[in-house]
Amino acid sequence: MRILITGGGTGGHVYPALAVAAALNDEKAPSSLLYVGTSSGIEADLVERHNIPFVPIKAGALRGRSPLRFLINLGEMAWGIIQSFFILRRFRPQAILATGGYVCAPVVFAGWLRRIPILIYLPDVEPGWAIRFLAVFATKVAVTSGKSKAFLPSHKVVKTGYPVRPAFAKLDKRTAKASLQLDPHLKTLLIYGGSLGARSINMAVSKILPQLLDLCQIIHLSGGRDEAWLQELRAKLPEGQSQRYKLYAYLHDEFPPALAAADLAISRAGAAIMGEFPAVGLPSIIIPYPYAGAHQRHNAQFMVERGAAIELEDSGLDALLPTIQRLLNDEGFLAEMSENARSLARPDAAEKIAALLREIYKGKANESQPEFSCAN
Repeated sequence: MRILITGGGTGGHVYPALAVAAALNDEKAPSSLLYVGTSSGIEADLVERHNIPFVPIKAGALRGRSPLRFLINLGEMAWGIIQSFFILRRFRPQAILATGGYVCAPVVFAGWLRRIPILIYLPDVEPGWAIRFLAVFATKVAVTSGKSKAFLPSHKVVKTGYPVRPAFAKLDKRTAKASLQLDPHLKTLLIYGGSLGARSINMAVSKILPQLLDLCQIIHLSGGRDEAWLQELRAKLPEGQSQRYKLYAYLHDEFPPALAAADLAISRAGAAIMGEFPAVGLPSIIIPYPYAGAHQRHNAQFMVERGAAIELEDSGLDALLPTIQRLLNDEGFLAEMSENARSLARPDAAEKIAALLREIYKGKANESQPEFSCAN
């Protein structure tokens, strides 16, 4: 099969696509894959790290922009549709997988006009405006949670769960701690604000860092914007504490081990909390981003209602230290949260989405045609 994949803007849109790509390439007859994204987004680097051909197109967000920016982005979106037509004509995909982000819009629209079967995967509980609009053109819509049916054409919706990368299946806490040079006898706290970091969480943690390091060791994924001043803060810590504080702007292949090594996470409520946290049974304190519409709050509620997480408001981070102390000192409750999280894992989600792609494939493409070349 030839599958065109598109999605970008955040790791929550790209990593599920890469998980499905791995499932497609695990088949006895591996698929020919092409990833379409923006050159400025996170997807370009992540996809190329996984040795999948990548082609950039123009695209721009249209919602919540100034009139001038809206017109510029509208022009980029129109050019992106034209670029997508040429890519589709050369690659001739038998199905399209879209995982969200504004880059999906020109690809999905061009694919619909060319009558190519389209599968959209929604990582979050509540779809953003782009997915709501593009669902009209989709053949099927795969979702993480059954609650998403309320926002989408219900006859198209298939619940698959959140697809995670194969690396998550090979992890245990002891090996994960060793790979990150962590003390096997200390509790481990993961602080994760998403692929770009979270300024308010980083600030709150910086104020209580000595107290936290008396309690546990820390893996802190700060994002690139805050790494420098946090490194300066780390340099001022006593040697014993600085050794317990592992600070990274971002983690690629080491991210799954970081989740597996942790006993508790502090995190924004991106879609990964509903797939990657359950994959390793990671309990969490979820702090939804207050300016991202309602979708992060719905994700947080999904985890809280199932006993896998505790929610704090971004405006209520004064409660962060006592909440962490309470959880890390209550091993029984932490173990219960971990088990609740693990019960949400759907290890076959990537295979289910790959199967849906095969299902919607109409068998129209001529397999004898030459392969697409990025140089064309």
